Amino acid sequence: MKALQTLFLVVAILAFLGISGAFYTVGEYEQVVITQFGRPVGSVTDAGLHFKVPFIQKITRYEKRILRWDGDPKEVPTRDKRFIWVDATARWRIVDPLRFLQSIGTYDQAYVKLNDILDAVVKDHVSANPLVELVRSTDLIEAEDGEERDASAALIDMDAKSKIVQGREKITRAILTEASKAMPEFGMELVDVRLKRLNYVEKVREKVYERMISERKRKAAQFRSEGEGKKAEIIGQMEKELKSITSQAFKVAEEVRGKADAEAAKIYGLAYNQDPEFYAFYKTLETYKESAFENSTIIIGTDSDYYSVLKNVPR
Repeated sequence: MKALQTLFLVVAILAFLGISGAFYTVGEYEQVVITQFGRPVGSVTDAGLHFKVPFIQKITRYEKRILRWDGDPKEVPTRDKRFIWVDATARWRIVDPLRFLQSIGTYDQAYVKLNDILDAVVKDHVSANPLVELVRSTDLIEAEDGEERDASAALIDMDAKSKIVQGREKITRAILTEASKAMPEFGMELVDVRLKRLNYVEKVREKVYERMISERKRKAAQFRSEGEGKKAEIIGQMEKELKSITSQAFKVAEEVRGKADAEAAKIYGLAYNQDPEFYAFYKTLETYKESAFENSTIIIGTDSDYYSVLKNVPR
């Protein structure tokens, strides 16, 4: 009987503690700050089941995971007096939840503090560097057409031949280093900072687009001109080869014709030598046939060789 009373008492105590919230769990991605009458008395970062004094102590949960900060785009002048929109982003986390609760308290206040610190540091570094340093991390690269240009320099209107002293990567690392100095005071750690986007202000952007369009048109005209030159070169070569082929063909044709004429003359000569009188008679008849006697009057002397064939025709 006494054992049952003891067991009942233990169960009642455990039920009371459970209802009162004396036990709580901490996830792998969480960390907890314990407060007593509103004052922080400790923190728990280990995952698992934990105990707190019921009704007296309360817990505040914070993330262990890396959190994201995105600043609002700001209009900032660079060292070379170019007005641009700067859009930065960062990653941060809470490394000392107790100090975070004491100095900041809530995530909203943390983002306000990050805005103040990061916006100021980003603005200082952007203003201290020329635009070419903010958009490129290395010197010139070799473009596809062999022209030395950088992709970022082509997108924004700047001198592509400028030499990089620091570059975008070193500048963002400097921003991270400087902004990180203030973070331990608030129990936070800055993991990374990046310049997400850089762009000209609207009135300058339109002029940049116009120059980009003009540059592309100039390139297109250059390509067209080179194409026309290549076309003329090909056509000239084709005409030269065609003339060479035609000339060679004409030469061969004349040689064949000359040989044929020589052969014909040889045959004619042989035939004439066999019977000169018959040949003379035949050629005279051919001339009679080809002569234009129609509607014509021809006067020939009786002693003419041309008339001799007609004169000697038997009657």
